[in-house]
Amino acid sequence: MKSYQVVGGGDTQIHVIEAGNSRGRPILFIHGISQCSLCWQRQFDSDLAQDFRLVAMDMRGHGLSDKPHDAYGESKLWADDVNAVIGTLKLDQPVLCGWSYGPLVMLDYVRHYGEDAIGGMNFIGGISSLGSEKALSVITPDFLSLVPAFFSDKTEDSVRGLTSLLHMCFTQLEVAELYLMLGYNLSVPPYVRQALFSRSIDNDDVLATIGKPVLITHAINDAIVKAAVVDQHRAALPHAQYELVANSAHGCFWDDASGFNRRLRIFTESLSKTVPATAK
Repeated sequence: MKSYQVVGGGDTQIHVIEAGNSRGRPILFIHGISQCSLCWQRQFDSDLAQDFRLVAMDMRGHGLSDKPHDAYGESKLWADDVNAVIGTLKLDQPVLCGWSYGPLVMLDYVRHYGEDAIGGMNFIGGISSLGSEKALSVITPDFLSLVPAFFSDKTEDSVRGLTSLLHMCFTQLEVAELYLMLGYNLSVPPYVRQALFSRSIDNDDVLATIGKPVLITHAINDAIVKAAVVDQHRAALPHAQYELVANSAHGCFWDDASGFNRRLRIFTESLSKTVPATAK
């Protein structure tokens, strides 16, 4: 496992980890709100590492990345972070793989840098808008009920809210895994979570420009983002492939790791007509 500090938007230090086949097509994983790059453990420890270059970033405000107080509202900052990781690590036509909040960051990148430098995208239980009735319509009431605890400066409120969040994300957690995840969730300051939820974004205009391959992966029983979001994304991305996953919570890449990894492999290998130059 390699790790890097990459200078992102506004000189924010972005922490990145890498493993796998350095000559394979890169897959850049972007986690959800209050998570970090460690959530992709079941991908990094899988046979995906034999064939692909696996890279995961800690979003600004998360994990080992910088946590500035006022640097989350501008789309360009998020786009610059992703662009910096792609450029600094020389990722050739990576697949952007975003979970939950992650697709918002992927679309920030496409809005400002276009899609020429990427090979494709995977939306995983993902949303593409915030701050509107349309955006709220695909978020479950149970998740929204936790939001006040996410913003609280009281440790006991944060622990309660984030523990509930983790149980909504994952059905298969050992005690040690739960407490590891709770640790990196609590390392995210409440002001960061509040800033992320406070963004107002409508990406329909960006979705309409996407021509690269897209895979939409969503758990049927997702307790955070309703499956109705798939209909929204399919309407905006008629060329997209989609997979509805049974027996999984919001984090289907964890609960159904073998199935998720198989689907991601098939999708990534389907892009072989435009393999990275380093792998030719």
